[in-house]
Amino acid sequence: MFKLTAKALACALSLSIAGMAQAADPIVIKFSHVVAEHTPKGQGALLFKQLAEERLGDKVKVEVYANSSLFGDGKEMEALLLGDVQLIAPSLAKFEQYTKQIQVFDLPFMFQDMAAVDRFQQSPEGQALLTSMEDKNITGLGYWHNGLKQLSANKALREPKDARGLKFRVQASAVLEEQFKVVRANPRKMSFAEVYQGLQTGVVNGAENPYSNIYSQKMHEVQKFITESNHGVLDYMLITNTKFWNSLPDDVRSELDKIIVEVTAEVNKQADELNEGDKQRILDAKTTEIISLTPEQRGMWRDAMKPVWTKFEGEIGADLIKAADAANQ
Repeated sequence: MFKLTAKALACALSLSIAGMAQAADPIVIKFSHVVAEHTPKGQGALLFKQLAEERLGDKVKVEVYANSSLFGDGKEMEALLLGDVQLIAPSLAKFEQYTKQIQVFDLPFMFQDMAAVDRFQQSPEGQALLTSMEDKNITGLGYWHNGLKQLSANKALREPKDARGLKFRVQASAVLEEQFKVVRANPRKMSFAEVYQGLQTGVVNGAENPYSNIYSQKMHEVQKFITESNHGVLDYMLITNTKFWNSLPDDVRSELDKIIVEVTAEVNKQADELNEGDKQRILDAKTTEIISLTPEQRGMWRDAMKPVWTKFEGEIGADLIKAADAANQ
């Protein structure tokens, strides 16, 4: 009888120790992204890791995978939904299959500047978009800036007619495809990791990116011209798997929420500085001419692309477009 009791006690003690060890294991948060570490998104991911591990100690471990090293453009969303990663920050153009409303960010010439983007993202309408996909297991945690997009090509683009016939790399976005179709250019879907080679080999002739993307991916080495068009915004939504996020202990989730607010503010503060710095580095490299548009030329581009708004008004919603446009005031 005593032997059985001792054996039972030993078994219980063993299970208890195993349970304590298991409980002590940190929560692993894999953060995957497709850009270089010194871009705004790359820096944000590293700052999140630093603050999370500093403030939560052994409770969490954050693993950052940059430059498509774990999952590329086409796979990271699937990986998040499967639970293979816990945090990603796709560009806003990546969400159209989950909610058509987020296409508002892709509309050309929607925002006059990044201050207008900020005002809209912080508005009730902008904040509501963060939680608009929770029925699909996607929770938005914040908006991270990259910056306004510039057109690059191996041909000088001063007026819309200059884009005719050129092949532009685009993200998988119906709005961005239409944006180039209305100026009689040819959009080509291509993952971000393939853009440099695509430009180098002539598979595509041009692209649209903020200066930080152009410089970090060395696109200025294979593009003769950059037109400072500021025609659209390339921002990100930091997202997580809803079930994973809701399963976190309350104290851990609460602290991570605070960290994300802090990191978001820092990312967005640095994005403008980084883009301006990378613009200067591109100028210093002297491989690419940066074209400044006159107000009249920019007006021509805006007028040529404005029909895209009307085409997608039904999907996005007239009220949401109106709210975004109001942020320019």
